[in-house]
Amino acid sequence: MSWNPFARGKREERPVVAPVSREEVDGRAGALQRALTLGGAALPADDVAVARKLLARVAERSRLGGDHTVVALAGATGSGKSSLFNLLVGEPVSRIGARRPTTSRASAAIWGESVPGELLDWLDVSARHQVHPSMPRYAELDGLVLLDLPDFDSRVREHRAEADRVLEMCDLFVWVTDPQKYADAVLHEQYVRQLAVAKATSVVVLNQVDRLTPEAAQSCLADLTRLLEEDGLTDAVVLPTSTIATGGGELLIDALADLVQSKNASDRRLAGDLRHQAQRLNSHVGAVRPQRVTGSNDELVSALADSAGVNVALDAVERDYRVEAARRTGWPFTRWTQNLKAKPLSRLGLDTQAEANLSRADRRIALGKSSLPPASPAARAAVDLATRRLGERASDGMPAPWADEVRAAATPRDGSMADALDQAVMRTPLRGRFPAWWGVAAVLQWIFAAVALAGAVWLLVLFGFSMMQIHVGVPTLGGDWLPIPLVMLVVGLLLGFLLALLARSLARAGAARARDDARERLYAAITEVAQERIVAPVAAVVTRHDDTAKALAQASE
Repeated sequence: MSWNPFARGKREERPVVAPVSREEVDGRAGALQRALTLGGAALPADDVAVARKLLARVAERSRLGGDHTVVALAGATGSGKSSLFNLLVGEPVSRIGARRPTTSRASAAIWGESVPGELLDWLDVSARHQVHPSMPRYAELDGLVLLDLPDFDSRVREHRAEADRVLEMCDLFVWVTDPQKYADAVLHEQYVRQLAVAKATSVVVLNQVDRLTPEAAQSCLADLTRLLEEDGLTDAVVLPTSTIATGGGELLIDALADLVQSKNASDRRLAGDLRHQAQRLNSHVGAVRPQRVTGSNDELVSALADSAGVNVALDAVERDYRVEAARRTGWPFTRWTQNLKAKPLSRLGLDTQAEANLSRADRRIALGKSSLPPASPAARAAVDLATRRLGERASDGMPAPWADEVRAAATPRDGSMADALDQAVMRTPLRGRFPAWWGVAAVLQWIFAAVALAGAVWLLVLFGFSMMQIHVGVPTLGGDWLPIPLVMLVVGLLLGFLLALLARSLARAGAARARDDARERLYAAITEVAQERIVAPVAAVVTRHDDTAKALAQASE
């Protein structure tokens, strides 16, 4: 029994095309749109332009609906594409050139009672032929819009451009080749491989098999299938056709009927194109890593604190505490000398506190600028190193545009950082509540001073009486050699001096605690500035990158 290449097999033996829902198309389109919005300038401008054009096409094709299936009949010069078109239509609609291609504009054949004028206007196809209902198997192809395209390898540039334009807009493809050109590089490199990436539905026909022996036809079909699989087009329907042999187009009609009746080709094409474009853009984002900007920023905060002069401020806090303690608890007879000294915090302009309910701008006006020394070169270098490390850690694995944006966010160059740090130091309360023992010590000092002063006055009065040779009795202690006024003077002075020494020792320990408390508050303020001015901008870029990557993954899955 001889081999019949056009023998019709069971429908269920053909590759089953997985359906694509409208919700999937809308989901991919929405995800791609989010990626473009989030990605911004970090995504290549050319790819973004292509993606936006695709989204516009998806929206327009979706609006036109899926009642009709647009099938492009494409092929190389001499493959018999136009003859096959006429065979399917049943009339010589497309002109056939003997020596050169004559199809310069796409023409359409429509199966069905209604002509989709708006769809054909969108496709910019003016040549339209409505297939007569008397044609065999007319009902099975109801809704088919078959386009005969110019040759994609035409020497006329306008013909190739027209073929590429329509191929971009149609729902599925029927690639027509022949035994001489089925391995053509133009077909495989410029079209088939791109379709494989996009997972577009395709039917590949080996036309003119009537010129081959059964063995040669089988060999060509097997070789064509192998080439398509090597190109990645593993789910294409590969069929033999002939415009001369009896039944030479039946297998193709069967395949077209299956695809048309599914009414899903447009959604499959759109979903495939969206997936393909998302995959192209996906190479311009890195992996999502949740821990990019989390963790400790102690190095950054410490460097910023040094740059802001926090250590100078802390030294002033410690000295200010001791000065204030001496002024309040010191020996009353020398305490007044403390008022002659400039207060350390006042000298740096750090003793003013603005009301908490003021706006940031009003607080800045109220506080002004401190007199802290500017950052040293070493401190500025430490800040640069810390911000660079933060940027490198956050941008690890990101493509260059994203990494550059992260590093730029980590190293603000507008000169506002120094002012923000200075304001953070100034708005931080550096003086805590005075300890209760200061009041007790002050009362005791005045008591001791009063005792000493009373003893001194008493002695002066006695001295005056003696100068006037007036004898006045003086109470004594321990016999007659220790007058009470002298005891009062010596004890008052001695106790006041000892209390001053004790207060100074306690003030030294209190000053260290005040320094620690102020350091905690200052570092909290510096951390807030670091978070607001550096960490948050870096985190914003990282979040935008990760959201872009997630959106592209959703569009390309």
